[in-house]
Amino acid sequence: MTADEIDRFLAETFPQARGWTRITAIREEELDLTLPFSEENLRPGGTVSGPALMALADTAMYYLLLAKLGPVALAVTTSLHINFLRRPPAADVMATARLLKLGAKLAVGDVLIRTADGGAIVAHASVTYALPPAT
Repeated sequence: MTADEIDRFLAETFPQARGWTRITAIREEELDLTLPFSEENLRPGGTVSGPALMALADTAMYYLLLAKLGPVALAVTTSLHINFLRRPPAADVMATARLLKLGAKLAVGDVLIRTADGGAIVAHASVTYALPPAT
């Protein structure tokens, strides 16, 4: 699926998952997703919050699965482990999701999160999704 196809699919089936991020690139096994700066995503101390980074990682992996597999509404997160490496500034952040293994029942990937200007990596997540049975 393309970025526009993913957006149309989400508008119909999962509207609450759209509009807060922006797909900036889709490659064969990777997807870049940007979280634009918002005061709502800051925690005390003026840094992007951990929950916002976790949601970004999870969303990036879901969108990558949609790009790779097509409209699979019932793919669900079964595991998400995140390491917070550096304090992200109050700025846009970008996630690069990479598919490591795509099986019949599970998809495993990782997500690197960095400042959108290409700065240092601020977090790394490992994400596993359960895939619905093929129909």
